[in-house]
Amino acid sequence: MSLKNGTPTMKDVAREAGVALGTVSKVVNGIPVGEDYKSRVDRAIAKLNYQVNDFAKSLKIAKTLTIALIIPNIYNTFYSSIAESLNMELSKRGYRMLLCTTDRGDEQSIMTMMSQNRADGIIVLSYSTKLDFPEGLPVVSIDRRFSPDISCVSSDNYGGGQIAAAKLYALGCRRLAFLGTATDVETEVTKRRDGFVSYCRQQGISFEECFRTGADDFAPLADFLDSRIRRGKPAFDGIFAISDACGYQVMRYLSAKGLHVPEDLQLIGYDGIRKFGYFDYFCSTIVQPVEDIARACVELVLREKGTAVPSLLCLPVHFEEGGTTTPQR
Repeated sequence: MSLKNGTPTMKDVAREAGVALGTVSKVVNGIPVGEDYKSRVDRAIAKLNYQVNDFAKSLKIAKTLTIALIIPNIYNTFYSSIAESLNMELSKRGYRMLLCTTDRGDEQSIMTMMSQNRADGIIVLSYSTKLDFPEGLPVVSIDRRFSPDISCVSSDNYGGGQIAAAKLYALGCRRLAFLGTATDVETEVTKRRDGFVSYCRQQGISFEECFRTGADDFAPLADFLDSRIRRGKPAFDGIFAISDACGYQVMRYLSAKGLHVPEDLQLIGYDGIRKFGYFDYFCSTIVQPVEDIARACVELVLREKGTAVPSLLCLPVHFEEGGTTTPQR
């Protein structure tokens, strides 16, 4: 097919596909049509290298087709994996993701900027003590409940803590410990500790814990570990770390003290990141369903106005073995 101006239009696609112009419009805008029609339009678009005019499309539907993601940083592997999965899910629906990190910025000013730039919604993972969300703009939170009107998507942190305690016990550990730090802001993440403690108490398993809020450095955990090592032997034989990153720090510290994982004690992390440094650490972990979390966030932030939404959507987790536990026979 020869094109008059060299740039294919929607009419050219309709002519090439042998369908009505309205059918092409539906396919381009993600409106369901018959599979045969969709296939023909998709083939014509590929053949003609037709490019959708996103600006014109956004004007027509009164949307910018942009969703803002606000997260602390992207050097944390879990945050970056969340960002990647969200970007992929939004792309599937014809949306772009605008990434904003807040480690060195004011979250509230970023929130205001997103509203002024007419983002169609916000997905936020925040530890800020106070945030005012733009009125009328869909907001979805990860791992933190702000209010009943803002949906929170999280993994089953409480269940994950129980799974970790049960797994360590099943692997022969009889003296357990929970180690972790957290911000002062209450989030779903602290339920990892709650689930672990609850399971140990219910089953009569001996355990200790070192859990500090308001601090994200390793010093309190190092002091705790020092106080529990006597004559080169630890007071416990199984550790559940609040995150894989925390577990990595614990393992490196123990190694410096001449203790080895999993020979001297076994360790389970949380998140499913597993690898750090030069891949010298491949931990057993409670895996978060990152892709499912991203999919749920996107579905909620793009929901139709007036649609009832859950205040908390909790997704299941599972255990995966790595090099920090002894393989179960």
